[in-house]
Amino acid sequence: MASLTEGQDSPRIKSFIRRIGRMTTAQRLALDTLWDKYCLDHEKSCDFAEVFGRRAPVILEIGFGNGESLAKTAEQNPDKDYIGIEVHKPGVGNLLAQLERKEITNVRVFYHDAIEVLEKCIPEHSLSALHLFFPDPWHKRKHHKRRIVRPSFVKLIAAKLASGGYFHAATDWQHYAQHMLKILAVAEPFYNQSLDKNYCPRPDYRPLTKFEQRGLRLGHGVWDLIFKRH
Repeated sequence: MASLTEGQDSPRIKSFIRRIGRMTTAQRLALDTLWDKYCLDHEKSCDFAEVFGRRAPVILEIGFGNGESLAKTAEQNPDKDYIGIEVHKPGVGNLLAQLERKEITNVRVFYHDAIEVLEKCIPEHSLSALHLFFPDPWHKRKHHKRRIVRPSFVKLIAAKLASGGYFHAATDWQHYAQHMLKILAVAEPFYNQSLDKNYCPRPDYRPLTKFEQRGLRLGHGVWDLIFKRH
C-alpha cells in the first residue's frame, strides 16, 4: 500500500494491529460459553429493538479494552443500551465474564474492525452517541495515517448518529487531541460542545480508568472532545 502523508485520507488503512495476547482461563471460558449470548454477527445489519428486546437510546463504544469501564457505565445506566467493539480477544472475554457475573443485560459486543462494523451493521441515524476513549495515537509521524479519526471516519459516524447525537473522544496524547480537534472543527454536521471551542471537562459518564488515574498522578494530561451532530 502506498505511503500517505499526514492529512490525506484512506479509509482502508487499518487503525489497529490485532494482538491475541495472553488469555486467562476465565476469559477463555467466557468466550467459549457466552459468545452466542452477547456477541453479534459482523456480517449482519443490526435491528437494535430485536437485539435488546426494547427501544432505548443506543451508545456505541469503539475499543473498550478490558471492558471494565463499559460494564460499569452500562450497569449504572440501565435505561440505555450499549454496543462495544474490540479487536483484543482477551478483553472481549473479560467483558463477557463481567456481564454474566453482574447480570448486565444492556450490552452487546462485536469482535471485529470498527469501520466495517459501522459500515455493515449499524443502521443510519440509529445511535444516540459514539464513544472513542484512548484510541491508539500512532505517535510516530509515519504512522499518523493509521489514526482512526480522519475525515472519512467523521463522515461515517455522522451518517450513523441520530440528530442531536454526539461523538465523544478522549486521549492522553496531546498531538492526537489537536489532530482530532482540527478535523472535527471543520466537519459540517458537528458543533463543539466546549464553550471555548476547545476541549471539554471529563463528563461523569466517562469513568476514570486505572491507567488514566495513574497518568494523572504523574501529571499527564487527558483531553476530552465532545461534538454534537446537528
